[in-house]
Amino acid sequence: MSDSHSATRKKVVILGSTGSIGTSALKVAREIPERMEVVGLAAGRRTEELVVQAREFGVKHLAIADESLTDQLAESAPEGCVLHAGAEGLRELARLPEADMVLIAIVGTEGLQPALDAIEAGKDLAVASKEILVMAGELVMKAAKEAGVKVLPIDSEHNAIFQCLPDGYTRSMTAHGVEKILLTASGGPFLHRDVNTLDQVTVEEAVAHPKWVMGRKISVDSATMMNKGL
Repeated sequence: MSDSHSATRKKVVILGSTGSIGTSALKVAREIPERMEVVGLAAGRRTEELVVQAREFGVKHLAIADESLTDQLAESAPEGCVLHAGAEGLRELARLPEADMVLIAIVGTEGLQPALDAIEAGKDLAVASKEILVMAGELVMKAAKEAGVKVLPIDSEHNAIFQCLPDGYTRSMTAHGVEKILLTASGGPFLHRDVNTLDQVTVEEAVAHPKWVMGRKISVDSATMMNKGL
C-alpha cells in the first residue's frame, strides 16, 4: 500500500456488526480495503457470526453486549483478540484510540452512550440508529460541534438527502434554498394492501419485508411507517 493510501485509510469501529447495516458496512470494507480498515466489532448475541467477521477482517477488538456470552466468545475468538463485554464494552470500543470513526448500528437507545463517548474521544460518527437522534439529537449534535467531529447519516434515505444538501446547510436551511425535505419510502410489505384490512395483519406479515432482511423491530417499524416518524 502506498503512503497516500495509508494517509486516507479510515479506521472504523462497527457497533452492531452482525445486523443489516453492520453487514452492509463490512461489504463496503471488503470492496475498498485501501480506504477502510475495520479495527473493532460489536454484536448483541451472535458470537459465531462475530468471530467469523473478526477472522476475515483481522479485527483485534471484539465486544458482545450480552455479558452472559463472554465465555462463549472467548472460546472461539481468534488468538490475540481483546474482548469487551456489556454496555461498558461497547463504550470501550467507541473510545478505541486507533479508530477514526465509529459506526452506530445498534437498534434502540443502547447506542446513545457509545455515540457520546465516541464524540468525546474525537471520533467521527456514522449513525444508522435513528432512535439516538430522536431521543437526544440536540445533545449529540451540540457535543459533535464542540468536539469538531462529523455526524454522518448512513441510513439509505437520510444519506441520500445528506448528499444533496448544499455546503453550509447546518447554519441555515432556508438561506441555502432548502424549504422542505421529503423522505422516500419503499412502502414495506403493505404498500398495495387495502387500508381497510390493515387491522387484520399478523406479526409475521409485518416482518416479511419484500426487499430487506432486517431484525423484527426494524421490520415492524418499516411496515407501520413508524421509521419515517422517527
